[in-house]
Amino acid sequence: MSTAYSRAPRSYEKGKKLFEFEPGIYAHETVKQALLEAQHGKCAFCESKFAHISYGDVEHFRPKAEWRQAEGAPSGRPGYYWLAYEWTNLFLACTLCNQQFKKNLFPLRTPALRARSHKQDETAEDPLLLDPAVDDPESFISFREEVPYAVGGNARGEETIRVLGLRRETLAEQRRKHLSLVNALRRLITLRDPEATKARKLLQDMQQDRGEYASMTRACLR
Repeated sequence: MSTAYSRAPRSYEKGKKLFEFEPGIYAHETVKQALLEAQHGKCAFCESKFAHISYGDVEHFRPKAEWRQAEGAPSGRPGYYWLAYEWTNLFLACTLCNQQFKKNLFPLRTPALRARSHKQDETAEDPLLLDPAVDDPESFISFREEVPYAVGGNARGEETIRVLGLRRETLAEQRRKHLSLVNALRRLITLRDPEATKARKLLQDMQQDRGEYASMTRACLR
């Protein structure tokens, strides 16, 4: 791939021209299905299950065309064009997380480290957004009831919550509904109800990665 990009005119590398990308490759139905299965049918960012109401978006963690360091900041070019078709840079996200919040935001702790072409190593960057495939989100973000917070006030957790809108009220409403079920099951177990065995099994399932809002559920039950 680097050989192909080495033939690209300098005007592309300087951001004067934009690379053309083929959505039929990175957003092909087989790619979306593979991502959906790998992510247990959940948005990579908010953990909501959305397949019953939306097809979702194939999201480039490192934006392919152009990027912004912060909301309202000017766009920088080129984007991470050499990662446009890389599996490790692709996630499936709900439309709201992708189009309303993350968009082309990709803040770095040290902007000077940003890779600006395929000749540079993007793994040397220090991104503020958590990578769901690399980082353990629960080491950075936990929950007080339905409200997410950055563990120990860490910068990456706080920036991820802010950029992705993880405190938005519509999402909090769905989390509250989920927590009401979690708490009802907990009461059944505490009261030694005849249905306690079923309740315990449901709670175990809800804590698995495949469960909707599993991170919040685990935090609630700890």
